[in-house]
Amino acid sequence: MTEINTVEQFNQAVQAGKLTVAKFYTDWCPDCHRIDPFMPEVEEAYKEKIQFISVNRDKFPELSELLNIFGIPSFVAFYKGEELIRFVNRAGKTREEIEAFLDRSVQVSGAITG
Repeated sequence: MTEINTVEQFNQAVQAGKLTVAKFYTDWCPDCHRIDPFMPEVEEAYKEKIQFISVNRDKFPELSELLNIFGIPSFVAFYKGEELIRFVNRAGKTREEIEAFLDRSVQVSGAITG
């Protein structure tokens, strides 16, 4: 997962011509760290379909506010700069829930790209 270090880097990633999923997190969030052990396997399983980026919400408060990212961890799918769908709430997330969101992201992206 590519760690985002600037707003410009975020904008370039989400405007790419491929499905991009942004994971929003913070260093102090226990639910964010709970998903860390299985996320590399999830990323590997979806690497042909999804570009993954990681955004520390505390480093980019204006971006997070603009995107209405209040609960963490949160996932937002983008294609060519447009938000497709999101998995944003304050609850912890399971691997199954994240994979279901990723599957749905691929479906929505596929419907758009034909």
